[in-house]
Amino acid sequence: MATKTTLPNGNGTLAKTHVADIQEQKAPIAPQRRKTLPKKVDDEGLMGSLCTLICEHQIGISVNLLSLLVLTHMIFPRARSRTTKFFQMSYYNPDTNLYGCGTDDLPFVILWTVVFTGLRVSVMEYLLDPLARLGGVRTKKGLDRFKEQAWLIIYDTSMWALGMYIMYKSEFWLDLHGIWEGWPFREVDGLFKMYYLVQWGFWIQQILVVNIEEKRKDYAQMFTHHIFTVALMFLSYGYYHMRVGIVILAIMEFVDIILPTAKLLKYMGYTTACDIAFGAFVISWFTTRHVLYMMVCWSIYAYAPVDMAPGCYLTTASSNTTSFVPASNTAQFEAYGGNNHWGNLLKAYNDRDGPICWNPSIRYYFLALLLTLQVICCIWFGTIAKIVYKVLKGDAADDLRSDDEGDDDEVEHDPTRTIFNMATTCGESGMSAMPREEEVGVDALTFAKMSGAGQRRQTRRDSSRASGISIPGHADRKELLGRIGCDKPN
Repeated sequence: MATKTTLPNGNGTLAKTHVADIQEQKAPIAPQRRKTLPKKVDDEGLMGSLCTLICEHQIGISVNLLSLLVLTHMIFPRARSRTTKFFQMSYYNPDTNLYGCGTDDLPFVILWTVVFTGLRVSVMEYLLDPLARLGGVRTKKGLDRFKEQAWLIIYDTSMWALGMYIMYKSEFWLDLHGIWEGWPFREVDGLFKMYYLVQWGFWIQQILVVNIEEKRKDYAQMFTHHIFTVALMFLSYGYYHMRVGIVILAIMEFVDIILPTAKLLKYMGYTTACDIAFGAFVISWFTTRHVLYMMVCWSIYAYAPVDMAPGCYLTTASSNTTSFVPASNTAQFEAYGGNNHWGNLLKAYNDRDGPICWNPSIRYYFLALLLTLQVICCIWFGTIAKIVYKVLKGDAADDLRSDDEGDDDEVEHDPTRTIFNMATTCGESGMSAMPREEEVGVDALTFAKMSGAGQRRQTRRDSSRASGISIPGHADRKELLGRIGCDKPN
């Protein structure tokens, strides 16, 4: 039986207190180890909230934009002259069954940028996520990395195969001189043009992706690489040099198939297979990006001035004849803009039917961009050499580009997250397994960041029910803002 004692209060009076209460208060409490959480941001502002919404609802934004475009095309006939440019390629010539190039192709590129934004997240979350779990990947970082690399394998394999098929059917297959002979190529085959425009849209979307994914140590190099790639595609399309563009894309994409494959093997725990794939990657990297790529750069420097006669070419997209004004005819060459380098580089955008001139000094613009990419590749090759050194020492191949931050805690399996697992749950327990709809008031909507792993998971589930879209790993808003560049990471 607990006894009572009398203790003085701060005001001089006496208060009765149970002895058991005193003992309970004096009992030592073992300190609990708690994971250090990032400091909360009191007011992240409108820009931070907007960046978070964009990253968390990539599918929804893409679907809404596409739906708005389709509805506008269907409901407003007057707008179809503009909306049609988004859905089909422009400048079709029925006489030659070929397509020209021009500014009306830019909406088609924008459409594919939006499509890839939504398609990438959809494939990652509803197809690759269950595959990663079946492969034994259980950590949050491992799942994110697996899905990112698997998506690259799917895209690069399909586009590399298509690019090789187009080149195999062309007259410049395994012929660097064929890239330049017969220029300017004002019209191209429909499949060729679609391939180039879709690739262009993909690389524009990659600029967004590199800022959404968790930043690697080589973020600056990767971001610069994407910017220069888009710039090269923009200029090569404007100057009717898509042939050299497709050759470079095929050279670059081959490595982008093998490297993600090696990474997937690493994430699934197949260390030996990862090392073998990494060895194949090193060989293919050096062969494609430091030998074949430099051969193409050399052809721009040495073969282009020989295979393309300096001068101005006067023709139209529908004409079968071409008149030529040589650069030696200085007066006419200058009158047609032979020394206006930027005007010629952008000819498909500003005057697609007008004269286009080849001045050998123009090739230095392309070489500057291409050799800058080679410098970046050399920096990456230095990183590859470090990994090779580790492998030769007996260590497993590891990606030194990856950041060291992130949550490696094992994630719980959510049976309703994917299509495959949702079907299993419904078959076993019926409709009762489906989540209930809850009415949410306006006051319940907040951008405040919650702390704790359980609260983060609940935030993701609530966001999924409200919008039908969920991107795991994006609920921690401070981390997300650091990844997309809207706030400085801790």
